[in-house]
Amino acid sequence: MSTDYKLVFVALDGGDTQDMVAKKAVRIASNNQASIVMGHVVDAVPTEATSYDLRNICDQVHLRIQDELAETIKEAEDDPNIPSIDLRVDMGTIQETLGLMLEDVKPDLIVCGERGLSKIRYAFVGSVSTHLIRTADCDVLVVKQH
Repeated sequence: MSTDYKLVFVALDGGDTQDMVAKKAVRIASNNQASIVMGHVVDAVPTEATSYDLRNICDQVHLRIQDELAETIKEAEDDPNIPSIDLRVDMGTIQETLGLMLEDVKPDLIVCGERGLSKIRYAFVGSVSTHLIRTADCDVLVVKQH
């Protein structure tokens, strides 16, 4: 069943479900002849008071994600129904930086994973998927852990 999805944003969290989330997004994009933008935010809060080269960290994370998702990215690149695929890695506070990424991309659908945080940890760090559901201007698909 096709919908009006022309650009699918994949929110990558670096967790165990990242590949499953990416694969689901590729299937949806293929079925809708949609482009894909994969985005990951490196949390800058722990490194703000250090002398780390933040751009270098983003570049290293970009390469690591490309390597981890190489098979899924190749599948999307080879799919004639997917016009384009892009991977973006940026650094900042997660929710704010992700919001800026989404403002720039303007997706029709966001696909993200559910991390399965404990109730105590959720109370302190919140949930990116919950934030996206509440604030996004488009549909959000949360891929559950199995």
